[in-house]
Amino acid sequence: MSTALNIDDYDLAEARDLFASFGSHRYGYAVTPNVDHIIRFYEDARFRDLYSDANYVLLDSRFLARIFWLLRRPSLRVCLGSDLTTAMFRSVIKPLDQVVVVGGTAAQAAELRQRFGLHSLHHIEPPMRLLTNPAAIDCCLGQIEALSPFRFCFLAVGSPQQEIIAQKLKQRGIAKGLALCVGAAIDFMTGAERRAPLWMQHMGLEWLFRLVQRPGRMTKRYLVRGPRIFLLLPFLKLRLRGRAATPADPKISTGKISTGPVTRVIVDGEAGA
Repeated sequence: MSTALNIDDYDLAEARDLFASFGSHRYGYAVTPNVDHIIRFYEDARFRDLYSDANYVLLDSRFLARIFWLLRRPSLRVCLGSDLTTAMFRSVIKPLDQVVVVGGTAAQAAELRQRFGLHSLHHIEPPMRLLTNPAAIDCCLGQIEALSPFRFCFLAVGSPQQEIIAQKLKQRGIAKGLALCVGAAIDFMTGAERRAPLWMQHMGLEWLFRLVQRPGRMTKRYLVRGPRIFLLLPFLKLRLRGRAATPADPKISTGKISTGPVTRVIVDGEAGA
């Protein structure tokens, strides 16, 4: 089985600037795949559908960038969801912008309002186990839509819950604004969880830091499920969108396509080609 994974090849500054210009007259959503998400992408057709509907797919793993470079040659730029969320709050969101945070706690939302001087930040705290509670998902969707148009909606309820909510908002066609699936970014910003030291982040070892910090929660994800990525990589077909890759690999072909306000470049690189 060959599964095509689209990656929008933007670094942090490019993604921040792109999202800053998105506006509130239309709806779109961004996903941030890490190792666990890519494993799920391969194994679950429903999850692939969530990604295919996403407007932006930003690589959220320096570890994966290194692996892809070793196996496929294209040079991938990384845009970590946690860094992007912080950058949006620090340099993009203005005090009167309509912002929605789904997930986290009311105390975390209050901290964000105070720290960044935000007057229109709204918090939604859905119940746990959304996947098994369709009524709760519908309630959450209605709450988000009632706050539309928003400039940004940060979905921080874990994967695949956040991607499901993002896609359903798109399908229902009521909400306007940009939704970002950001996982634990709000926890990192408010100190509920610690991030790895910079040297570990730059080496692609943030996963190891999280494992040491929370072994009970992370052992299965990183030590049992995570290594499956090495078995799945030969079956994944990578398509880079956003910029021309470095033409160092003769196996790379490029061609521009128009997708509206942004011109994207498609780059195919397949292991074993």
